[in-house]
Amino acid sequence: MNFRRQIAVTFAALAVCISASAADLAILKNGFSIRHERREVMNETTRLYLEANGSGYVDVPTADIISFEKDTTPQPVPAQATATAPAFRATNIAEVVAPASQKHLIDPDLITSVIRAESGFNPHAVSPKGAQGLMQLMPGTAAKLGVQNVFDPNANVEGGTRYLHELLEQYHWDLVKALAAYNAGPQRVAQYGGVPPYRETHAYVARIIRDFNRQKLAQQHAKAVARKPAPGPAGHKLVARPRGPATEATRAQAGSGS
Repeated sequence: MNFRRQIAVTFAALAVCISASAADLAILKNGFSIRHERREVMNETTRLYLEANGSGYVDVPTADIISFEKDTTPQPVPAQATATAPAFRATNIAEVVAPASQKHLIDPDLITSVIRAESGFNPHAVSPKGAQGLMQLMPGTAAKLGVQNVFDPNANVEGGTRYLHELLEQYHWDLVKALAAYNAGPQRVAQYGGVPPYRETHAYVARIIRDFNRQKLAQQHAKAVARKPAPGPAGHKLVARPRGPATEATRAQAGSGS
């Protein structure tokens, strides 16, 4: 697989405009749609708060925002979890996702977004339809992929990422169709010539792309902050002093004894 193609696929989600769940969407000129709980206009910049408690936000140039729309897509029902299966921590997920990402050349943030939507990071999650594990593999799919223990995080993510890669190849790197097929099955995508008209599938695709966008925007914001120069010590000014031979004015001042 061409690595440049892989990069294009994983970042293609940033250009997809799909409604997310309740709250608002900021529609941008570049095709982004950013879900946010509230916003604050600060002259040339609009701050979009990603969480209701204000713990995360993204600053966007006000001129880049075309409009705001209500986000009415319902949240999907999460898979049922067993009482004794605690969810993975983010660090655990990163360790599991990294090998599968490198092997199948799929952005780790995309894999993480799929896991979040599928199981909420619970390696023992089981859906009402029988899907199992972090990436919610059906028994038949797991068998075809050679996954012997669907509740083993590494095996499940390896199999799920491989399946997602196969779907991306099948749909010529159309991420929306690949995600729809992951949720509803390739046969349904073929039947309807695209995303099936199921509320659950539309919400599923929207949720993953919204979460993937959120991760990428947060990374861009962190990089922008890191690039800002650090201020000098408070109360001190940095003065440029001449180097090399003294000027005529300097020697005259020294000779005067002042």
